[in-house]
Amino acid sequence: MHPRLKQAFDQSRVLKVISGLNNLDASKVAATVKAADRGGATFVDIAAEPDLVRLVRGLTNLPICVSAVEPQAFVSAVQAGADLIEIGNFDSFYAQGRRFEAEEVLALTQETRSLLPDITLSVTVPHILTLDRQVQLAEELVQAGADIIQTEGGTSSTPRSAGTLGLIEKAAPTLAAASEISRAVSVPVLCASGLSSVTVPMAIAAGAAGVGVGSAVNQLDNEVAMVAAVRSLVEALATVSPRRVRV
Repeated sequence: MHPRLKQAFDQSRVLKVISGLNNLDASKVAATVKAADRGGATFVDIAAEPDLVRLVRGLTNLPICVSAVEPQAFVSAVQAGADLIEIGNFDSFYAQGRRFEAEEVLALTQETRSLLPDITLSVTVPHILTLDRQVQLAEELVQAGADIIQTEGGTSSTPRSAGTLGLIEKAAPTLAAASEISRAVSVPVLCASGLSSVTVPMAIAAGAAGVGVGSAVNQLDNEVAMVAAVRSLVEALATVSPRRVRV
């Protein structure tokens, strides 16, 4: 694992800023990456596209993660300079009716690990699975070679309330998964999808070693606001001690 990442995971202070698996717009990816860099993020997550990797490598010294659901796509992205890879960002597919079941995610992990045996590998556990099946899959993914487990669920949840309560409702699925999975696996858990500065401390308190944030940053319309959003997330992470919540 990249030394910078290992240190941040050990301290439970990881912030991954996600530009989007299907975001191939170089200018939008660049704006997100610059904001992540200037705001103090730990690493960035972009689409597994070699040209984007080379572009981002010229913009930041942050570790670069690439996301895809096709194992072969990782090979050229790693050759272009990616530091780690992520099977996931499934959220972008759900609106299309595309589901990722446990068996497929496990098979993708096994194939990816056979192609790239040494790269740091993160794998998302689909939130469409029942919570007990998410835990079981996470354990199977670690056995198959996953170095990081990522949770999701926020973009598919429907908050009933406004304000702070709504933000907590939105994050509830991914927070629950992070709590349960982090009890079951020995690798770091990255809690992602639907998080905000209100809920990132909850993710760490629930057992996650870090958080991943996408739309809270990449959907903003100017770089100043994006940098401010990243900084607020970094500050929120700094407010919590990585102590487990026991329920």
